[in-house]
Parts: sequence; C-alpha cells; structure tokens
Amino acid sequence: MFNFSEKRFDVVSCGEIIMRLSPAVGKVLVQDGPLDRNLGGAELNVVTGISSLGGKTSFLSKIPDHDLGTYAERCINLSGVNSDFLVYDSSKNKRLALYYYEYGASPRKPSVVYDRNASSFQFFNSNELNPEVYSQTKIFHTSGISLGLCETSKQLVKDLIKNFKEAGAVISFDVNFRRNLWGNEENARVEIEKILPNVDILFASEETLIKMFKESGNIQEMMRSFSKKHNISLLVSTQRTVNSPKSHDFTSIIYNSVEDKFYFEEPYKNIEIVDRIGSGDAYVAGALYGLTTFDCPEKALKYGNALGALKNTLLGDVVCFSKATADSIIKDHSEGSTSEMNR
Repeated sequence: MFNFSEKRFDVVSCGEIIMRLSPAVGKVLVQDGPLDRNLGGAELNVVTGISSLGGKTSFLSKIPDHDLGTYAERCINLSGVNSDFLVYDSSKNKRLALYYYEYGASPRKPSVVYDRNASSFQFFNSNELNPEVYSQTKIFHTSGISLGLCETSKQLVKDLIKNFKEAGAVISFDVNFRRNLWGNEENARVEIEKILPNVDILFASEETLIKMFKESGNIQEMMRSFSKKHNISLLVSTQRTVNSPKSHDFTSIIYNSVEDKFYFEEPYKNIEIVDRIGSGDAYVAGALYGLTTFDCPEKALKYGNALGALKNTLLGDVVCFSKATADSIIKDHSEGSTSEMNR
C-alpha cells in the first residue's frame, strides 16, 4: 500500500517518557506500602511493542542526565529500541515525568494521578535533534498526548511531522485524547486539524470521530467521510466493549481510502483484564508492525488486535510478546483454540 523503501528504522516515534508508580493490586494510594515501578509513555509503548515483534525502531525524547534518565535509557535499550537520538537535559530543574496508577476492582474504577509538569521532555526542541534521523525511517509516529502537553511540545510535534514528511517518511498519528491535557474535544480538534494535512495514518476511536470531529452516521460512513475530507490514506478505529473492569471484548476496523476498502475481524471476547494501561498503544504497535513488515492493512488489523488484546493480560505499560506469540494468538483466534495450555 505504501511501497516502503528499505530504511534503517521501520518506525521512529517521539514522546515523553513517564515512570509509573503503582500500589499493589487491591491497595490504593492513600494506604501505606511499597510502589511498583514501570516505565512507559504512549509513543514509547508503541515502538517497544514493535521491537518485541522484531521491528526496527528508535525513540526521540529528552531525559534528565541523572540516575532516572540512565534508568530510562537502559530500559529503552533492553527493549530493543534504538536510543541514539535521545537528548539529555543537564539543566538545574531536569526531571522525569511521573504518574501514579491504582488498579480497579468493580465497582471501583482504575484511577490515575499525574505528576508530569515541567518534565525535561517539555523543554525539547527539534533543533536539539540529530537531523540524520529524518531520512532513516519508514514511518514517524506520535500522538495527541505530545501535541497537548505544552506549547513547546506542540511546536515540537509540528516541526517533526514537517521534517519527517519532507524526508519521505509516512506520518502516523494517534489522536489519543486526554481531557486532563486539552480540557475539551474542541481545543484538541483545532490543533489536530492543523497537522492532519500531513498525516497518512490516523488512529481515532468512534467516540473521537463523533465528539471531536462531529461526524455522523455509522462507523463506516464516518470513516469514509473523514478520510475523504482530510485525505487520510489509512484510518484505524479500535472498538472496546467493557463487560466489567476484569472482562473486555476488543476488535478494530481499518479503512483503506486508496482502495475504498474496509477490514474487519471478530472481536477477542472476554479478555481477562490484568492491566489495560497501554493496550491502545499495543494495538498501534501491532498495526504499524503489520504495515511496515507486510505493507498490508489486513496484517495490520490482525497484529493490532492480537497485541492490543494481549497487553490487557500483562502488568505494566508495555508489551514484550514475540512475533511467535502474536502469531499463535492470531491462529487461535482465527481457527479456535484447541488447548487450555501451551505445552
């Protein structure tokens, strides 16, 4: 579909690295006890997932030049993501973004408390970046989280999209709306529509198409209309049904506007939810892996759905499943599982 030429990286992404601190399952922040540490961030989660499947990725960010920054770089390297283009912050107020996450149990929902203001990433400018990266990637991916963090990161996203596009990369953008960043959908829409002319692959939920972009009709009508209006080559929308905090159904729909073709798959049903944080990013990772490896929307759908479903069963922000594991899940989902245990 995109006829990718061979490049050093399949996907390069840019975003804020954020460390998650969580009390044990069954405890809340106001109780005493240790906090478990995990590293993540929407865009980092995506390239980590692609790397776990065997894709070639790199990550762009600005991190503090103290031990937490070293920890972040080590985690990136251990996940197989290239860290050559990280920028270190040596300023007096350097810091790594944090957030606190409480696991839910019905009727109590999972909850998040952020502590990310004035992180090192929020002072990252494109002129600090080695420009060699622009011509070395098939797809550049970022999200509405980076666009909405602050004015500096907003300009960074715009600059990077422009620079990667001019260098021949395909541009991927996940709306990933966060009310705590934007305030409301209208504020997000105004800024996102400024970058849409350069976006080739867009990830947007049905709710986003309705509430943010004011589309109407069924999901297929909305996806076709929106893609035509904004010249989007591939529009991707995930669909999650929450049966309870511990049981979800998950699938997606992809629209290829070049061929005016939709791709569907039966949902993964009754997924046992261990930790849903990062499952949307895992979906994006699977979808972009399917595109860069096979240049095939159907493969993007299958790997996206499988990795998105799998992430729900794993603690932490990121996936670490191999292509072999993803392939076995895809096969079981397609043909029906024949065993309760892999042995």
